[in-house]
Amino acid sequence: MTSTSDAFIQLRGVSKSYRRGGELLQVLNQLDLDIVQGDFAAMMGPSGSGKTTILNLVGGLDNPDAGQITVAGVDITRIGSSALPAWRARHVGFVFQSFNLVSVLTALENVLLPLKLTPLGAKQRREQARFALEIVGLADRMKHRPKQLSGGQEQRVAIARAIATDPDIILAEEPTGDLDRDSANEIMKLLGRLNDELGKTILMVTHDQLAADHARRVLHLDKGELIEKGVIETPGSAT
Repeated sequence: MTSTSDAFIQLRGVSKSYRRGGELLQVLNQLDLDIVQGDFAAMMGPSGSGKTTILNLVGGLDNPDAGQITVAGVDITRIGSSALPAWRARHVGFVFQSFNLVSVLTALENVLLPLKLTPLGAKQRREQARFALEIVGLADRMKHRPKQLSGGQEQRVAIARAIATDPDIILAEEPTGDLDRDSANEIMKLLGRLNDELGKTILMVTHDQLAADHARRVLHLDKGELIEKGVIETPGSAT
């Protein structure tokens, strides 16, 4: 892939392998990737091609065996493990297929969780959590617990949690995987608005072509190799 000097997220020569039993599985081998600030990129490819591994590496959840990962000019492979949680809380929001909400907490309490890693006071944390729920259209569901919400609403809470700290990057893994088509479409429109109106840089893993159509560009992974497949000029334009 062509180098982009002003890349906001940059992977250079990144390799990653895992040991499965007695076998060493090479997932990524000398991978280069550039994501510019404000991009919305969808990664597609067969299971085991390295998509989730890339998300985990960019989000500081895992470390590469070799290579450099730079986010906003910072080499995150050099951030100590004790400092990584605070870095993630400030710069990265995660959205998962299974929502990962705490069932005994309300929507507002779930959104507050990442804010507890910030230096904000209690009042400001609640204000930001409330604002995040307003952005995703759930101002009237703040006191509801996950079991009182639909799947689409649960994912909206998860997105509110992801943006509560005003991160630079949203990493989304199969965000529509557990949703019906109408709910999935609404979630993708929401991600498109976060990208288009708030300027959030989004890197998404999906097997759903209709979801990928909402991205600015689509990347395809196969056996750890990355190929750019297409560019969509207007994010969130597909229906």
